[in-house]
Amino acid sequence: MSSLLWPIRNLANGLGLAWWARIHTRSPEVTYWFGPYLRRSELEQALPTFLADVESEGPGFVEHEVLRIARSEPLTVDGTP
Repeated sequence: MSSLLWPIRNLANGLGLAWWARIHTRSPEVTYWFGPYLRRSELEQALPTFLADVESEGPGFVEHEVLRIARSEPLTVDGTP
């Protein structure tokens, strides 16, 4: 991500206009947040690489959804979403 876009991404995120992916795994039970992105298409283009990285850790189950929300830390949460 370009460092010049971070202020715009942070503003969009603060307003709830940024795109995020929520990836949930079971065994172990972890929720990962991936974002923020200004456009859904940019997120969807980057998401397969992130999903492959999560899946390489060998979780028993992986599901994801794309959301337009405001999100802050933490970006990795152990336990149920």
